Amino acid sequence: MNSYEIEDTSDWLGSPTELETCQQYMLMLENEVQELTLQLRKAREDIFGLVQMNGQLSNEKSKLKIELGTANTQIERLHTKTSEMDIQVRSLLLIKDQRDHLLRQMGIHNDIKTSEHHPST
Repeated sequence: MNSYEIEDTSDWLGSPTELETCQQYMLMLENEVQELTLQLRKAREDIFGLVQMNGQLSNEKSKLKIELGTANTQIERLHTKTSEMDIQVRSLLLIKDQRDHLLRQMGIHNDIKTSEHHPST
């Protein structure tokens, strides 16, 4: 095929020139850069929000840790107090059992039971 037989289509209607094609490609790249810039801005805002949330959660965690320590201290104190009271109750029950045993030996157990149920006024 000879070069004079190749049809030159550059001047056809509707076919973009090389400059027009480059300009169109440049516009597409500009639009893409603008979209990526918007996405980047949104991502930065999201990151900033997450950093703020993380700071708030860290503060709240610290406060709750202190409250937990205080609650654990109070629980330990109450546990100790309960143990002491349990020892006292056991001692009183032992004394009561000894008293009941002595009263039974003395034969006056029924009189005491009656007066316990009906205290004198």
